[in-house]
Amino acid sequence: MFDFLKRGATAQLPEKKASATGRVVAFNTSGRVAWSARDAVSLAKTGFQANPMGFRAVKLISEAAAALPLILQDASQRFDQHPILSLIARPNGAQGKAELLEAIYGHLLLSGNAYIEAVGQTGLPAELHVLRSDRMAVVPGPDGWPMAYDYTVGGRTHRFAMSPDAQPICHLKTFHPQDDHYGLSPLQAAAVAVDVHNSASAWSKALLDNAARPSGAIVYRGADGQSQLSSDQYDRLVSEIETNHQGARNAGRPMLLEGGLDWKPMGFSPSDMEFQKTKEAAGREIATAFGIPPMLMGIPGDATYANYQEANRAFYRLTVLPLAARVTAGLSAWLSGFTGEAVELRPDLDQIPALAAERDAQWLRVGTADFLTPQEKRVLLGLPALAADPVGEV
Repeated sequence: MFDFLKRGATAQLPEKKASATGRVVAFNTSGRVAWSARDAVSLAKTGFQANPMGFRAVKLISEAAAALPLILQDASQRFDQHPILSLIARPNGAQGKAELLEAIYGHLLLSGNAYIEAVGQTGLPAELHVLRSDRMAVVPGPDGWPMAYDYTVGGRTHRFAMSPDAQPICHLKTFHPQDDHYGLSPLQAAAVAVDVHNSASAWSKALLDNAARPSGAIVYRGADGQSQLSSDQYDRLVSEIETNHQGARNAGRPMLLEGGLDWKPMGFSPSDMEFQKTKEAAGREIATAFGIPPMLMGIPGDATYANYQEANRAFYRLTVLPLAARVTAGLSAWLSGFTGEAVELRPDLDQIPALAAERDAQWLRVGTADFLTPQEKRVLLGLPALAADPVGEV
């Protein structure tokens, strides 16, 4: 009895790694489903489906990032063939690499979140599927970390249970300073600019439909002070205008006015002309929120970059590559959990045409540095270190 009590008193519990703030977060959410503060469906409709600037921004970034060549390597070698590369190249029966990655980047840009489902029982997943972010909800556990994900369609919910041994969902998200479980999308930051741009387009359409100004007006001032034509005079004037002054054949043909008729030209007011500048300013703000040089979006009046080539290089260096690095790092860490290998999936910078000039300069600079060992040069250029010659060994 004494030994039993002694063993029970000195038994060591397995170590649990958790953030000190996790319990506070869990208490705040009370273990319930944490709903996103933004309506992803409304944002996608107004900022992507109904706004040409938002549509172009998302397509430009997602297609450029999805087209980046990817490499897979570990600490000692770069793989030409690997199960992870094969899975990324053909993630499921309906999608290829470009479609899968474009969907991931698109959801990140529209909602700040992207969810990838792993299909398979053991080992590396057999298929990968991108799930709609507006249908997914995080279920936080007692420690504040997600213990499950609920996917709801048509009133029916499927729960993906998360555990250290099974991670069926990979949740990629952008930084959000006021949310513990969901990311903040560029579209949310540009929501006001999107509303202004949409309102400007709707105003222009309504102007054309309901209040479009004619080129001028015919004013009648009779000799006896009358300001209204008789029915016969009105019909005759309308008939003459339709017959002799409408259509391309009569363009510029002079009009003979008689009997007190006078021509008053009409045009747009200065405030109407300034409205187009407001729309362009809103488009520039949308491009800025997404990190795209306005020059690439076709917005006039922007001279931040000297030419299109510099703007394109800045677009890849400041927007596309950071986003691609975030996504590929998350995917490689998630997939490494299935295989048990410490591999890294990342973009191949040497195969990006927009960065060719600066990559050539870096190769030349590193190659001519005599104080570096060949191994150190490989590391600086992003190549795996050779096992036979550790880094730092001379």
